[in-house]
Amino acid sequence: MSEKPKLTLMTGISSVSKSFRALLLTITGLVFTINAGATTVSDSLPAPFTTAIRSTNAAFMCDVCGCSGNGGSMGYGTGLDKNFAGLRYISQRYRSRDGIFNNSPWVDENFNTLQAWGRIPVGKRVVIHAMIPYHFHHRTFADKSEQDLNGMGDMTLLGFYRLIKPSDSTGSATEFRHTLHVGGGIKLPTGKFDKANNEGSVNPSFQAGTGSWDYIIAADYGIILQNWGAGAMINYTFKTENSDHYHFGDQLNYGIHAYRPFALSDSFALTPLVGVAGEVFGENEQYGQPVADTRGDVFFGKWGLETAYKKWSLGITGMIPITQNLNNGKVVVKNRFSVYVNFNI
Repeated sequence: MSEKPKLTLMTGISSVSKSFRALLLTITGLVFTINAGATTVSDSLPAPFTTAIRSTNAAFMCDVCGCSGNGGSMGYGTGLDKNFAGLRYISQRYRSRDGIFNNSPWVDENFNTLQAWGRIPVGKRVVIHAMIPYHFHHRTFADKSEQDLNGMGDMTLLGFYRLIKPSDSTGSATEFRHTLHVGGGIKLPTGKFDKANNEGSVNPSFQAGTGSWDYIIAADYGIILQNWGAGAMINYTFKTENSDHYHFGDQLNYGIHAYRPFALSDSFALTPLVGVAGEVFGENEQYGQPVADTRGDVFFGKWGLETAYKKWSLGITGMIPITQNLNNGKVVVKNRFSVYVNFNI
């Protein structure tokens, strides 16, 4: 779920396992070590990495539940081309307790999002992302009654600045090529927040939007070595109180993955990837008071397959929880899935 603004970045990171923290520190060290000795000559990479390296941009930025299923859920962009417009479908499946007790009945929840999105470069170092989601959610209660929620979600606008560009030289077989983006943006309250959906249900995210202006900072880093590539990212969302005095909490997202592109021809390539991702949520507030059982964390395994043919690209992504503790165990994520098709302009 979405959670409280008082959750700091270091608080979120402390919830991550020691092994993953060590992995993040190793990658951070690589960034500075490689940057110190690397010479950047150009933005381009030899095929098939031109497509694959760009897919590291925000590939693991994930939000839990319905009102967050805009750009954050399943990634802010695929990066298959410098300029694209496309459509993406996102499915998220959950079970939540319909009540505050451990023996309260379970509710099956399906959060569905159809999203128009695009990525536009502005100059050589700045990239703009835009996402406009439409939600159609459904849940089934223990008594077999159902509830549907349809409507536009919260629009997201992000800008990234490329601090490090990949080298275009072939170099030696052990030479790294790498890229680093930092940036941030804003999530607009274009989706409807209905406070009635927060009454009588543990899951507060069965919404079309948060009803609040939220602010995002993000960074992602990608490297290639021979025929392999890897990426790491971290981002943090600062959330604010909406007009109904409900305050979803801050959210930390992180991830790392590896991939290997296969160029089947001059115009067609396949890129499978595997990795892990995690989310940490602070506590929500209502009228300035903490809302019980709204903080939590989840750690995912992730797989994906991206294809590119001429100006078209197609991708699928799946996420399965490895460990989770959402809303004190009263919300359980079952799986996530997305598919997208883009036209590269």
